[in-house]
Amino acid sequence: MEPVSSVARAWLAAEPDDDVRIELARLIDGPQDVLAARFDGRLQFGTAGLRGEMGAGPLRMNRLVVRQAAAGLGRYVLDHWSDAAERGIIIGFDARRKSDDFALDTARVFAEMGIRALLLPSALPTPVLAWNIREHDAVAGVVVTASHNPPADNGYKVFLGDGAQIVPPHDIGIAACIDMFDPCTVALAASDHPLIVRLDGTPLERYLESVPAARLRPELTGVPVAYTAMHGVGGATLLAAFDRAGLPAPFVVSAQQEPDGSFPTVSFPNPEEPGAMDLLLARAVETGALLAIANDPDADRLGAAIPTPATATRPGGWRRLTGDEIGWLLGDHILRHTSGDDRLVVTTLVSSSLLGRLAAAHGVHFAETYTGFKWIGRTALDHPDLRMVFGYEQALGFLVCRQPLDKDGITAAVLLAEVAALAASEGVTLQQRLDDLAERFGRHVTAELSIRLDPVDAAAKVAAMRATPPTEVDGRPVTGVEWYEEAGLLRLWLDDVRLQIRPSGTEPKVKLYGEAIGSDPALLLESLAHLL
Repeated sequence: MEPVSSVARAWLAAEPDDDVRIELARLIDGPQDVLAARFDGRLQFGTAGLRGEMGAGPLRMNRLVVRQAAAGLGRYVLDHWSDAAERGIIIGFDARRKSDDFALDTARVFAEMGIRALLLPSALPTPVLAWNIREHDAVAGVVVTASHNPPADNGYKVFLGDGAQIVPPHDIGIAACIDMFDPCTVALAASDHPLIVRLDGTPLERYLESVPAARLRPELTGVPVAYTAMHGVGGATLLAAFDRAGLPAPFVVSAQQEPDGSFPTVSFPNPEEPGAMDLLLARAVETGALLAIANDPDADRLGAAIPTPATATRPGGWRRLTGDEIGWLLGDHILRHTSGDDRLVVTTLVSSSLLGRLAAAHGVHFAETYTGFKWIGRTALDHPDLRMVFGYEQALGFLVCRQPLDKDGITAAVLLAEVAALAASEGVTLQQRLDDLAERFGRHVTAELSIRLDPVDAAAKVAAMRATPPTEVDGRPVTGVEWYEEAGLLRLWLDDVRLQIRPSGTEPKVKLYGEAIGSDPALLLESLAHLL
């Protein structure tokens, strides 16, 4: 085997960026075990594409890793679609550090392979890229983004020509093609190569033209809404979407409205993280908003918070909604304002079961699929005889339109603003909407817990529990056990309480999920965690 220092020097010679060259040179001159750790494998390409910390070496996100990934994807589509070169691949990117460089390198790799590369003109939301894949009849789509990961990260997400994220076996096939290329010798076309098509503003315009279709009660004029783009790329697009949809402009958090890949006011730009929405809630109070909404940095997710009334023992305030609660509000609204027995609603295994009860009450089709939004899009494709009107996952992903076949935090924001407007017009609050659902279907309470573990250990722990499931959790007998192979997920039933456990597909942790009706499953999750 070639010494690590020799491999590292080959990377140093090929590295195009001065900052990464400086970092790698220091690693080469430093302790060899530290250098070896950077070269002990490579970032693994999976159904979430690539995602990781920026830096030198094959276990970090950098231009050499991206070029290798692009070459592998190019090889895969050429091998599987005879018209791949002509149809081309559309490429988007967010505002994180080097995202534009990664996108251009991707285009140059494709062009050198004879594939048309359709490059979006600027940093734009992931839904704009996903929406335009089918619009351009592209064979695939790539967006350079780390979504809601910490500021130090970047990533590489892949869609196929049907507009949905990749699922097995495509991820395995692309990964195998990536292995065929040496990241230090991937050939690049010139940046002005004729196969690199630099798109104008039309893709964004066509996406915005589709936004009004998200509305189901377009006569409603809207209520005051506060909004944060969280330093991501969604800000300008969301304002334009609200305008096209006939809604008043939201009150924005100005300090977070413009794209900034350093995320100066939030350490973890994920609406689910504690403290991430603090500036938004302050803005909501200041403006008298009835709804507060947040996009993650690439605007494919939607977070939300609502005001809570004062009681005799507690002053009024604001509370953040869970992804399930947002899903209940959107699902209830959609099912009450659409018709047809061909309707389909979809959610994931780890999301609340309440959507299934809503579907049954409205007499529509319901599907529960694997964890990850890619499976929701795939479910729609697998049921061409049905009309999917709504899909959601508890991790703030919502699909409220027919296109794109992926989560879209922009159109979901438009529809949630309409839900708030309808509630206000009927003299009720969003909390009262949720209370009404609890009265009709039972008060569904969900909880989540994560345990940080090395990915190998995480998978082993879950496999061990699958092999020998517990007979009780916190003194309560386990009454049923289910295993979902594709998701690597173990589900335990304690009568009507549902506990689930799986290794994360994108982070070094095991994730636990609980749902109960009329009680809080959080303590049961803690007990289940101890059993690991």
